[in-house]
Amino acid sequence: MTAPLGIVAPGRYDPAPWVSEPLLVTEPLSRPGLSLGDRRLFLRRAGAAALMLLPLGAVWAGAPRQRALSFVHTHTGERLSSVYFHDGQYLTAELGRINQLLRDFRSDEVHPIDPGVLDILADLRVLADRDEPYEVISGYRSPQTNAALRHHSSGVAEHSLHIQGRAIDVRLPGLPTSRLRDLALGMARGGVGFYPQSDFVHLDNGRVRCW
Repeated sequence: MTAPLGIVAPGRYDPAPWVSEPLLVTEPLSRPGLSLGDRRLFLRRAGAAALMLLPLGAVWAGAPRQRALSFVHTHTGERLSSVYFHDGQYLTAELGRINQLLRDFRSDEVHPIDPGVLDILADLRVLADRDEPYEVISGYRSPQTNAALRHHSSGVAEHSLHIQGRAIDVRLPGLPTSRLRDLALGMARGGVGFYPQSDFVHLDNGRVRCW
């Protein structure tokens, strides 16, 4: 098990074994905290703007009071529901639970998952208006696992952000994967890859791009 995460700046993190308390986060803008209902309305309006090809990355503002995610891992069958962010704080213990579920299931190696990726997932699920857990195809990948996958598939990047804990491959039950891709593209929060034959979307918090 790796050490808990220490937040060093909004949207960035660093392993910090000396951090044992909940992690304080400064909201990126001064927008007041949104209630769940207001946040759903805000995100739905953002989705409508996305359909008009507006750059939405700049309009994502103000952290909500609480963020929650649910997962089911398609390879291990493990399930997890977690409130990982509460009252302006990332919760160290909950991040650790998420790291465990999103480990490299082939090598059992655990690595910190960037909270920015979790925030993308949380906002995307609200925007999609779905409560079902994300089905996880791939979370963290060790360099060895990534190299092995790359040897058998040209679709695996040599310097994949999965290696850094900054990418995840998912689907959302009840929502067409093409729709999940479109909503993610509208958010303009990082990379979005669409794999229709395998029925999943790749999401990461790297530069904005798509394939």
